[in-house]
Amino acid sequence: MPKQTNSSRRQFMIRTGGASAVAALAVTLGERLQAQDKAAGGVKINHSVCKWCYGSVSLEDLCTAGKEFGLQSIELLQPKDIEVVQKHGLTCALVSNVAATTDKGVKVGGITKSWNRIEHHKALIEAYEKQIVATKNLGLDNVICFSGNRDGMDDELGMKNCAEGLKKLMPVAEKHGVTVTMELLNSKVNHPDYMCDHTDWGVALCEMIGSDRFKLLYDIYHMQIMEGDVIATINKNNSYFSHYHTGGVPGRNEIDETQELYYPAIMKAIQATGFKGYVAQEFIPKRADKLGSLKQGVEICSV
Repeated sequence: MPKQTNSSRRQFMIRTGGASAVAALAVTLGERLQAQDKAAGGVKINHSVCKWCYGSVSLEDLCTAGKEFGLQSIELLQPKDIEVVQKHGLTCALVSNVAATTDKGVKVGGITKSWNRIEHHKALIEAYEKQIVATKNLGLDNVICFSGNRDGMDDELGMKNCAEGLKKLMPVAEKHGVTVTMELLNSKVNHPDYMCDHTDWGVALCEMIGSDRFKLLYDIYHMQIMEGDVIATINKNNSYFSHYHTGGVPGRNEIDETQELYYPAIMKAIQATGFKGYVAQEFIPKRADKLGSLKQGVEICSV
């Protein structure tokens, strides 16, 4: 065995000491990460699904299957259908939009024709007042709405028009404790010309209306297409969001490894804000086993 010199002993101590320091640092870092994960996981994700994505599956079957793998809600339903989900012990986290007709016979309340035009307000207010009361009577507290398309209208004028009409609706929403939630949609792929297509525009509208009963639906799929920077946007603007939707990018299909978003990290970011509302799966399954894809989506978001 070769004789160990003072120099070699010093080098050995340096090497082993450095290794010990690295090991200690790794343990400390691991403990910190575990603590962060625990803190982020302190708020449970409440799971919902949008019924329209499963047109071939009956509402009864969706309730039965979904309840088994952790769904708590089936949404974007009209009040007449909600008793079915409540019968299964589920809720409807977001009630669907209204369908109304103006005095001139224009159908309004959907994605393309809605709150950004003053001539739609009378019909919309009357219809949404009824929808809010029906929502409250079912023990629910969230109903969706849309901005409408630009059709040549300036975004600033559209925002002012939306605010003017929705402010008139807020006393009814506040009285009944129902939140009116406007969805952020992409105008690049799915909804060309839709006005509420950027988070900043929606947040500015929230501030203009100035009521806790008007919020935004942050659709992760749509906003990844328009803006990206999903987690930073959630961290900055979460106080304006009453609801979240998922979807794989590109294609709006399964939210697994076939697409570009990493949903576990996004869910942890939502949890860390203290959000107590619902996250709804709104992807269109490509696989034949549609309910299997939905189950997978719920599992991916259960962090």
